[in-house]
Amino acid sequence: MTQIPMVDLQVQYQQLKGEIDRALAAVLDTSHYILGPQGQAFEAEAAAYLGVKHAVAVASGTDALHLALRAAGLGPGDEVITSPFTFIATAEAIAYVGATPVFVDIDPQTFNIDPELARKAITARTRAILPVHLFGQPADLAPLQAMCDEHGLLLIEDCAQSFGATYAGRQTGSWGALGCFSFFPSKNLGCYGDGGMVVTGDDRLAEQLRMLRNHGSKVRYHHDIIGYNSRLDEMQAAILNVKLRHIDRFNQLRRQNAHYYSERLADAGVVPPREDGKGVHVYHQYTLLTDRREAVQQALTTAGCASAIYYPIPLHRQNVFAAAFGGVSLPVSESVAARCLSLPIFPELNQEQMDRVVAAVRGA
Repeated sequence: MTQIPMVDLQVQYQQLKGEIDRALAAVLDTSHYILGPQGQAFEAEAAAYLGVKHAVAVASGTDALHLALRAAGLGPGDEVITSPFTFIATAEAIAYVGATPVFVDIDPQTFNIDPELARKAITARTRAILPVHLFGQPADLAPLQAMCDEHGLLLIEDCAQSFGATYAGRQTGSWGALGCFSFFPSKNLGCYGDGGMVVTGDDRLAEQLRMLRNHGSKVRYHHDIIGYNSRLDEMQAAILNVKLRHIDRFNQLRRQNAHYYSERLADAGVVPPREDGKGVHVYHQYTLLTDRREAVQQALTTAGCASAIYYPIPLHRQNVFAAAFGGVSLPVSESVAARCLSLPIFPELNQEQMDRVVAAVRGA
């Protein structure tokens, strides 16, 4: 029985093999591997696609968050309101700069930060709100931007899972002062290693980001600030240049596959993911809710279908944050973490594979 993975990177590579191999060969021919023409071209194309002035490619999505917070000047004593139902990189980056994450609960349908709860969490120490566009579903940005404007806060978007998603007709990442992307291989737009990017419309922030990613330097061997080594290499940029040309098609196929699942699981005793109608969900993950998660996951395993739990422990319950948040209860996040299950989702997933997945879920 052929196994159905969560994402099949091999089948996508075979489809794009000619384009990608030519792009990589061109880099090898030039032997220019760091901060070269491929990276410059990718930054320009990505900025144009996202509708932003500046795109600064970095070494990972985690670095994108970290450098964005550094560029914005956040540090000790500052609070950043964010979601507890996300990968730990969101909160790690806040801790890296010495600021304090303030976790507020999520909307039970979108799994994204609840804007009204975010508003209630604002204090005199709050400097930023950091929503996560989880699983490819845009967070409710309009009220978040309004409260940032009202209170003089920064809106910093975690777009690690949402490349190509839109909210009110605008790309995620283009709403806030800064937008942070990941190009981890399994992402909607993924390279063949680690990679990330920060986007902004602010010239000063863009200059800071470019210095921070390159040892605090604008001119070689002249260092104005303490920076990092966080540069997207030319091989990864070449791959991303190819894949960017296909991103809308890839995302549309993800949406079609997600809707196929949802139509066939509507009466299966599970809760399919819901779109709120305020934006375009690009389904980095297809995550349902079930009270019988172990049984469903076992049925999928028996049928040769992968599944995954994103995320089993919300951040306020992680050991690393226990001292600060041990007594905090965020019931929606806790309930979703106990019931969520992600099914295989990728553009090349075919109907026969999806029917096997659906049969296993229904059978359970």
